[in-house]
Amino acid sequence: MAIYFVAVILAGALIAPILFWSAQILAQHGQLSFLSQFDFEVFFHRALLVSALILFWPLLRALGVRRLEDLGLRPDRRRWKHLAGGFLIALLLLLLCGLALIASDAYSLRSAVSWGPLGRTVLSAITVPWIEEAFFRGLVLGILLRSGRKYLAMGLSSALYSVVHFLKAPEGTSPEVTWSSGFQSIAHSFVQFSDPMLLMAGFTTLFLIGWILADARLRTGALWLPVGLHAGWILGNGVFNRIARRQLLLLPWLGRNLLIGLIPLAVLGVTWLIIRWWLDRENRA
Repeated sequence: MAIYFVAVILAGALIAPILFWSAQILAQHGQLSFLSQFDFEVFFHRALLVSALILFWPLLRALGVRRLEDLGLRPDRRRWKHLAGGFLIALLLLLLCGLALIASDAYSLRSAVSWGPLGRTVLSAITVPWIEEAFFRGLVLGILLRSGRKYLAMGLSSALYSVVHFLKAPEGTSPEVTWSSGFQSIAHSFVQFSDPMLLMAGFTTLFLIGWILADARLRTGALWLPVGLHAGWILGNGVFNRIARRQLLLLPWLGRNLLIGLIPLAVLGVTWLIIRWWLDRENRA
């Protein structure tokens, strides 16, 4: 697994400039012009996902995984209910949190709302959860569960999920993109760990997200509920950022978006309690 993660990072660093240059060429020819608005760091993060998927099959073969059952996954007969229910619970609670923050003047409504980029948010909400859940809750958690230590497996997979999402270089790290830009992004990604407040607000919240998704996966034996929750959080955070502007940065209580900080942490905790109550009631029925 360690070799796999190193290979993913190195391959991602090499793929990122190719993705960036390809997007620029498409935009210059009038195709997918919105791609020109993205900073290189966005492409670097996506390149890591691409490299993880490319190396996914060789890793499965090396580990002797032939079937989903080898990862502890099974068919979910309530898959559509879990997908839709998780999506709605995550989306509604996150938006309710956003409304409360607007009422408290931590956020304010934008005078003009640009709905054009909403398509990118919707696309991310549809595609990213499937990719990340297949990797983190499908592959990584499934392999760690082979140790027979459920909580250790949940903790390690959640920590990895948090680290991967927390390791983001600041925007503008690579104003001029070259073949070495991906490696520069890796070096600059650790800068956030020097800020204890940001570390507490960001890493802790992301860890809880990973834990909730892992718990949902284990309770249902499938990825449908985690994907629904993940999609709801992405869409809710994206839509809210389109209609509202942050007025205050109150670390560790409130970070740069609705998924960072101790206030979002409390909302996630409520979400988790609702999910557990729902599944317990469903199992008793």
